[in-house]
Amino acid sequence: SFIIEEFNRCIMNKKVFIVGAITLFLGVFMYNAMLSTLKKEIENAPNWRTLEAGLTEAGASGKLVLVDVYEDGCKYCRAMEQNVYPDSTVRTVLDAGYIPVKVNGNSDELITFNGEQVVSRTWAQDKGVFVFPGTLILDADGNTIKQRTGFMNVDELRRF
Repeated sequence: SFIIEEFNRCIMNKKVFIVGAITLFLGVFMYNAMLSTLKKEIENAPNWRTLEAGLTEAGASGKLVLVDVYEDGCKYCRAMEQNVYPDSTVRTVLDAGYIPVKVNGNSDELITFNGEQVVSRTWAQDKGVFVFPGTLILDADGNTIKQRTGFMNVDELRRF
């Protein structure tokens, strides 16, 4: 009886240890995954505007609007945000002729487009963006001049 009790206690200790180790591993994994999705201050990033502010500024300046349609957690969206948009040659092109705007294309957030409140996901889909990242060139009235979905490197974005 004593041997059986000791054996059962030993088995329970192993189970507790294994469950604890698995929990610790998952906790560390989740922490690292969440850390990688946090927004970081990006040097030389464009001065992103809301859609409403960007269209208003485009009307006053005569520039076009470049809209980065992104999704939280999208690795290609983050790659463009961190490596492509801050590139000095891309910034030269953007600053000269475009008002940069960001829209979360997979959010239920309300945005203002041409005086009306719309869900940003619905707006992106109405503009034909179902895959992220999406890049749109709009005139000051919000009409689409050019559109592309998917990652673009520095050279591709400059030529876009």
